[in-house]
Amino acid sequence: MDSDYGVPRELSDLQKKRAEYHPEIPPCLQGTTVRVEFGDRTTTSDPSSDHVIRRLFPHTYGQPLAHFLRATAKVADAQIITEHPIVRVGVVFCGRQSPGGHNVVWGLYNAIKIHNTNSTLLGFVGGTEGLFAQKTLEITEDVVSTYKNQGGYDLLGRTKDQIRTSEQVNATLIACRSLRLDGLVIIGGVTSNTDAAHLAEIFAVAKSPTKVVGVPVTLNGDLKNQFVETSVGFDTISKVNSQLISNVCTDALSAEKYYYFIRLMGRKASHVALECTLQSHPNLVILGEEVAAYKLTIFDITKQICDAVQARAEQDKYHGVVLIPEGLVESIPELYALLQEINVLYKQGVSVDNISTQLSPWASALFEFLPPFIRRQLLLIPESDDSAQLSQIEMEKLLAQLVETEINKRMKEGTYKGKKFNAICHFFGYQARGSLPSKFDCDYGYVLGYICYHILAAGLNGYMATITNLKNPSNKWRCGAAPLTAMMTIKRWARGPGASSIGKPAIHPVTVDLKGKAYELWRQNAAKFLMDDIYRNPGPLQFDGAGCDAKTITLCVEDQDYMGRIKKLQEYLDKVKSFVKPGCSQDVLKAALSSMASVTDVLSVMTSPSFTGHTPM
Repeated sequence: MDSDYGVPRELSDLQKKRAEYHPEIPPCLQGTTVRVEFGDRTTTSDPSSDHVIRRLFPHTYGQPLAHFLRATAKVADAQIITEHPIVRVGVVFCGRQSPGGHNVVWGLYNAIKIHNTNSTLLGFVGGTEGLFAQKTLEITEDVVSTYKNQGGYDLLGRTKDQIRTSEQVNATLIACRSLRLDGLVIIGGVTSNTDAAHLAEIFAVAKSPTKVVGVPVTLNGDLKNQFVETSVGFDTISKVNSQLISNVCTDALSAEKYYYFIRLMGRKASHVALECTLQSHPNLVILGEEVAAYKLTIFDITKQICDAVQARAEQDKYHGVVLIPEGLVESIPELYALLQEINVLYKQGVSVDNISTQLSPWASALFEFLPPFIRRQLLLIPESDDSAQLSQIEMEKLLAQLVETEINKRMKEGTYKGKKFNAICHFFGYQARGSLPSKFDCDYGYVLGYICYHILAAGLNGYMATITNLKNPSNKWRCGAAPLTAMMTIKRWARGPGASSIGKPAIHPVTVDLKGKAYELWRQNAAKFLMDDIYRNPGPLQFDGAGCDAKTITLCVEDQDYMGRIKKLQEYLDKVKSFVKPGCSQDVLKAALSSMASVTDVLSVMTSPSFTGHTPM
């Protein structure tokens, strides 16, 4: 019921202790003066998408980066904002609930009130449906008091998580006008922030005074780009799951008779599975990105696991732990094609009972091969974005069953001479996403919420709150804002220089980089993980003492400070200008011309559509 939202809840002693924690604000956000430096105008990472995005977003494309500065910063052209009129801001939860989401609301509330006590923050009750229906709850200190540093989205709730159709957009525009909102903050992942980008452009066209701001909050970890190093919630999800996995690893090593197949959340990307692998050292992980890259079939994967089981049996080991990402089903070519056929039939109005009879011959054969429980799950009504209900498809059970069948076959043939194969299956999803947030996610969510006010104070529309340099302590974080359009691309469906971009501009989920440092770290240790049982237990979340400030391994091994590098480049360019002035020596001028000509030649090739066109987005 709507009346349940925002009601103070009973907290355990631990929850009360967590509620007392107050995140530290980085120096650049301290005080009541907002100092913002604007960088160069932005572009998109894919030059071939640039002209389309520029045409569809004429009001919000190419906006500059914004950097928020500390009081001691000496930047001549920085915008200094000391007057803070009364503002009315709305906030809405979108996407899967992610630990740390409540702290975004708390940080936004505190920033609004610190700069003007008469300002108002309205939370939309029930997510986007509450937004359309103008169902609001005024956020007050009493309201947030029992939700500070707590998990879930139960302060406000969430529903369909989309602002996409013309009816939904119009309802949003009407709601913002009726409620006289100066800002609308959308908390969510790639889909929600894509909607935010479109909404910002439409609001600009309509000359709406409401500015739209996005916040990167998603447990999947797939909202990553030049400006976003990680999303709120990923740290907590990975750590809570890693402890659960490690507990299972210890149990497997104790009983020495079970193989555990564990499926983890993550939608189309395997970031959670990879991070948990690096944290807890299970024997094997099946990454969807590898499966897609090498076009592995369900039988290839089965053989890979069976070969691992057989190799371990030869060392008298009859236990193990295998991790599986939630989106694996969409990475396996034949299963993805089957899902596509089913989706088309759904759109054509074919009933669930008749879909199996309408499949093509090859799809029908595959469908009949699959166990009944998987057939039922593949026929579930697709999500609003046309993807399958991945959380409901028990790929861990399918693989366990196929592996058992193959091991029994090898046993009969005499190629496997070990003990009977026994599997136990788990899906670790909801157990982690409702967790108390880690210290990192408490800090990260709170500071992002704080940044949202600074973005609105600077009058910016169509931006995402960003923080870089995250692997360092929070007092060294670089806080800023990046245009949502700078994060957008258009999907390319073919390889090669002649490949065309198809579809609407969107912020697309980023999958595991098979050339990245995190993946390489796993590959370096994969053989030891498989055979040596070097299980590692990071333990439960720590809020004080040893381990409380630990970041995800993925974040720590990658060198992602893009915003810092942009500023460093600007410093170099300024130095070149200071060296090469009218009156400088011929040698200095020649050296500068030669170097700059070489650099521009390289960059012109790298930024041409033909150079980037070979990589599917």
